[in-house]
Amino acid sequence: MRLATLRSAPATVAVRIVDDSNAVVIPGFSDVGDLLRDPGWRELALVEGDAVSFVPTELGPVVPRPEKIICVGLNYAAHIAEMGHDRPDVPTLFVKFADALIGPNDDVEVAAANAETLDFEGELAVVIGKRAHNVNEADAAGHIAGYAVINDYTQRHFQKRTQQWHQGKSLENTAGFGPWLDTEWVPGPELETRLNGEVMQSAPTDDLVFSPEHLIAFISRLYPLNPGDVIATGTPAGVLHAREPKRYLRDGDTVRVGIAGLGVIDNTTRVI
Repeated sequence: MRLATLRSAPATVAVRIVDDSNAVVIPGFSDVGDLLRDPGWRELALVEGDAVSFVPTELGPVVPRPEKIICVGLNYAAHIAEMGHDRPDVPTLFVKFADALIGPNDDVEVAAANAETLDFEGELAVVIGKRAHNVNEADAAGHIAGYAVINDYTQRHFQKRTQQWHQGKSLENTAGFGPWLDTEWVPGPELETRLNGEVMQSAPTDDLVFSPEHLIAFISRLYPLNPGDVIATGTPAGVLHAREPKRYLRDGDTVRVGIAGLGVIDNTTRVI
């Protein structure tokens, strides 16, 4: 089952995706996050509502305003090596604010003053569907609503100028998220990031140092994970900052992140 947030003036609605241009409205819910907060969300998502057609630009961030977005750094071995870090013993966590999220086909908008060292990080996103607090890894899968695609869009100079990464990771209107939440998908298929059509990143989504289940168990011992919360599980090798010579995103560059079976997000950087 694929769930999405559709922009439908004057508000948004939660929908069940039928195909690439058709969906069914889930009555009574303004977005996927709103739906997931109802304990009966799986059954409610199957209730028949109005049929609607849509174009890709009408899809919003799949969960527009998660209570928490927890990002994982250094979770693919090859990316750890390219960034010059040691393999961590525990997950490296930082946070992103909901203000950073945009739809799967929206333009990224970056103020010129912040635009000097922009980079992509194509990632698998885990969306929580059931409150997780002090859960065991063996039970963690039961707390996952499903998976989506996210770009942990980054300003590298801001990230690197302190030991805390957050300031380079949460620029407003930068992180494409979607196109939908897939409740049946299982990690394993390839993640691929393209810059203006050129393949930059390619790796299996289960080639992680810390699995989604491990991350949920670890994080839920620090603080509760609630329905609609998002975990961005880390990026594989191939980011621009690690290349020689270094490259960065410029005005007009389009980044397309796709995961087999989960769809694609396609965002163009606009310096404003």
